[in-house]
Order: sequence, then structure tokens, then C-alpha cells
Amino acid sequence: MKHLKTTFLSALAVAAVSAAPVIAETKLTVANWLPPSHPLVSEVIVPMTEQIAEATSGEVTATVLPAPLGPPPAHFDFAVNGVADITFGVQGYNAGRFKTTNIAEIPFLGDSAEAISVAYWRTFDAMLKDAGEYDDVKVLAVFTHGPGEIFLKDGDPSDVDLLKGTKLRVGGGIVHEVASTLGAVPVEGPSSKAYELLSQGVADGILFPYESVSFFKLIPELEVGVSVPGGLYNTSFYIVMNKAKWESLTPDQQEAIDGVTGEALARMAGQMWDRADAAGRDAMDGATVITPATEAQITAWSAALKPVVDAKLAEVSETGIDGAAALSMLKAEIAAQQ
Repeated sequence: MKHLKTTFLSALAVAAVSAAPVIAETKLTVANWLPPSHPLVSEVIVPMTEQIAEATSGEVTATVLPAPLGPPPAHFDFAVNGVADITFGVQGYNAGRFKTTNIAEIPFLGDSAEAISVAYWRTFDAMLKDAGEYDDVKVLAVFTHGPGEIFLKDGDPSDVDLLKGTKLRVGGGIVHEVASTLGAVPVEGPSSKAYELLSQGVADGILFPYESVSFFKLIPELEVGVSVPGGLYNTSFYIVMNKAKWESLTPDQQEAIDGVTGEALARMAGQMWDRADAAGRDAMDGATVITPATEAQITAWSAALKPVVDAKLAEVSETGIDGAAALSMLKAEIAAQQ
């Protein structure tokens, strides 16, 4: 009788285990349009996937796709439409779609991508998200690259009118207005075409962070560099997730992923840009001469760019967000980290 009871209890235990819910592994795809060696991929996106897996105890894994699904401007909609589960990119590649990014792209914000990126995330989380620009996705992070500087084939680096008549390769976002306001002729083109534009004489220079000049092998083409305190501009980036995929996760999985994204991910991205910028500047030694902008240049450029900044803040306010208040918060958060 004792043997029968033991067998019966064992059978009940097996049945209970068999009936317990099994949480299936959720596999996410991550779209990528950069070379795998780019630090944004190798030092931010890949570590992010590893942290998601670790935080969820392997219940959620993310794999970076081996080939681009399409051009960079298409990546936000890839997340919206579920073509990929997670995507990243530059808001400025979608002209006119994102206005709140103006807050993080204006001139002279700061010299640390980490400080700006963390401040940007906090401002986004407290204020900017209410504009509704990202309602169709789950935002994992917003951040910026390091301060944008001036790089030219030649010229007097101390000249206040250094950029007048200069053909400058620019990307998306506020940098186009910055270049044209200071008298340059903007030449549109993706980062991957920068060497071609410079080497063939289509562009005389470029506005870029130090990292990008080095990564895209532009140093031999650029003899003159001007470092602008706080940067002449910044570029805003996003990392987002398909909303339906996010909502399919359990609350515990969502909480775990929130713990390794948001501010933590923005900080990791900012730290990466700061390291990459330092390495990029070191790579210029003996090739590109970097000269600090003069007080006369900063005074003239600040005055010239004020209408641009005012216009960009007005665009932010069009979304229902107080642009001036958001900028004040951003600057206060940047200062708090110095």
C-alpha cells in the first residue's frame, strides 16, 4: 500500500510539472545598416542584445541581421511595420518627421556625448515623448554622437568667414541649416559617400565628429580641423522596437529590458562616442591640424546661429511641448553631470 501511495504521489508530481506553463524563448531581429565593425554596432547594439538576453535569463534573445534590409531612412518604419523587431537610426534622415530632436542637435551644447545623451534621454522621458512622435514604437533609447567639428581640405582656421563659399558635406538634421547659415554650400550625401565626395572635389570639407572622420578614412583628405567648444551641432539617434512585439512580452520581461535600455543604453552609447572621438582625434596626429575656434569665431557664429536655434525651438513647440523649457531641462541635466 505504501508503495502504491508513493507511486501515486510521484505521478501527481510529474503531472504538475507537465502542466506548468512553459515560457517559450522570444527571438527578436535587429536591423542594421552600418558595417559590423562600426562602434555603434560593435560597442552598443551587440552589447545591448547580450544584456537583453542576460536580463531576461535567456527568455528573450536578439540577433543582428547580417545584411541591411534597406536604406537608413527606412529603418524607423521597419520597426513600425514589424519588418524588423528592433531598429536604430538617425531621426534627421526622415526630414520633417521628428521635431523634438531639435533640442539635442543645436550648437554649443557640450563636449561629452555621454553627458548630452543621458540628459537627452531624461528630457525625452520627462517631456519630449508627450509630443507623440514615437507612439507607434517602443523607444529603447535616444542619444547623440559627439560634438560636430569643422574639417576642411585647406583654409585659415582662424578666419571668422572660414566657411563662406565652402562646399560642405552634411547629413540630416540641423547641420544643414548650420552650414548654410554660416555661408557654406551644403552638399547632401550619406556618411558612406563622404570619401567619394571629398576625394572627387565635390565637397571641400565636412562637418563631422572626430570618430567619423577616422572611421570613414577621411583624414588624408582633410588638412584643417577646427574644434568648436560644445560642438557646432550634434546628431540625434534612436533605438526603437516594434510595438506589437513589445506588447507580446510578459510584464517581467518588459521590466527586465527596461532595466538595460533607456538611460542605461543612452549612457552606453554616449560613452562609446566619447571613446571613439578620442581615438579619432589621436589618429589625426601628424595629418590633420586641429585648431581651437577663436573667441571672435564663437561670438560671430553664436550670433549668426541664434535665429536658427530660435526657429528650431519654435518647431519643437509646434508639437505641444514647450521648446524653451525642454532646452532648459536638457542644459540643466548636462550641467549636473559635469
